[in-house]
Amino acid sequence: PLKRAAYLCELAGQRIDAENNTAMPGAFLMQQMEWRESLDDARTLEQVEALADEVAAHRESALERLQQLLDDQRDAAAAAQQVRALMFVERFAQDVDHRLEALGQ
Repeated sequence: PLKRAAYLCELAGQRIDAENNTAMPGAFLMQQMEWRESLDDARTLEQVEALADEVAAHRESALERLQQLLDDQRDAAAAAQQVRALMFVERFAQDVDHRLEALGQ
């Protein structure tokens, strides 16, 4: 869904350009920092699983919002911002998955 959304944004004239455009709302950045700290502090499988569940729920909500922006509101600029945010979430989810693997799941 993320690659499809990025493609649709590009078709609408909104480049994702995630390498150069990393500006994010403050609340989003705070959430990312809190997640990073939680992952750094997590010592048990249960703690990391709880964080993984939280990130998965956030991802699902963000994907629903992205669908609304593209399909209902046709707001490619806001959708491009949402795609960039989801790219951060995806990378963090991979870090959580790596930690789960390291803990033996």
